[in-house]
Amino acid sequence: MKKLIALLMTLALLVACFAGCGAKTEKETIVVGYTEYAPMNYEENGELIGFDTDLAKAVFENLGYDVYFQLIEWDNKYTDLDSGTIDCVWNGFTCNTKDDDGVARADKVDFSYNYMENRQVIVVKKDSGITKAADLKGKTAAVEDGSAGAEYAATFEGVTVKNCTKQTDCLMEVTSLTADFAVLDAQLAKSYCGKGNYADLQIVDDLSSDVEYYAIGFKKGSDLTAKVNEQLVKLAEDGTIKKIAEKYEVLNTTILDYADQVK
Repeated sequence: MKKLIALLMTLALLVACFAGCGAKTEKETIVVGYTEYAPMNYEENGELIGFDTDLAKAVFENLGYDVYFQLIEWDNKYTDLDSGTIDCVWNGFTCNTKDDDGVARADKVDFSYNYMENRQVIVVKKDSGITKAADLKGKTAAVEDGSAGAEYAATFEGVTVKNCTKQTDCLMEVTSLTADFAVLDAQLAKSYCGKGNYADLQIVDDLSSDVEYYAIGFKKGSDLTAKVNEQLVKLAEDGTIKKIAEKYEVLNTTILDYADQVK
């Protein structure tokens, strides 16, 4: 009887072990909010790629999360964050600026370390004759609603602002002559101007804004901010960020040393 009891106990332990060993732990999914534009987040052959896309994957995979990319309307980014529809905004999110309501973005979200430099630029048709600020007076500017570009457009006297859902729509407005110029992120403008459907567009370099910085936006109080910052430092040190930047030809504006940002 004792041998039988011992045998049964052994079998029970083996069954428990196999059940435990075979069980799969479900990973938590992080939802990344983005809008589509090169070179940050865009589709190629049906696959979402880009500097922000690849870096987000690297960061969250290192942290043990699955990552899902959710296309959003830029003007709804704060609502989506606060409601929990998305966990972060990782899409060329300018952090050192204010919104149309005059409130600093840093007061609305928790930002990661700055990871890339950017500027707002003026995009025009090559034959527009626009070369200086005075030429913009009385003209119509296409801007992405709720963007840093919208804020920059407001700094020029006598400009009428036309809001668009996304930055690439602004380019179409200029091409179709329904706007005189567009105010866009330099990263996007450099990827599109002078190419394909936008071959007749160019950047007016003398009208560019001061330097801005991209950072990842999280809901206030999110514990993800510190985790992502730690990964940005590690991925910069091991060369991963440099490799991604080289792939998307943004190395000259990508931040590779976070020493002055670590608190």
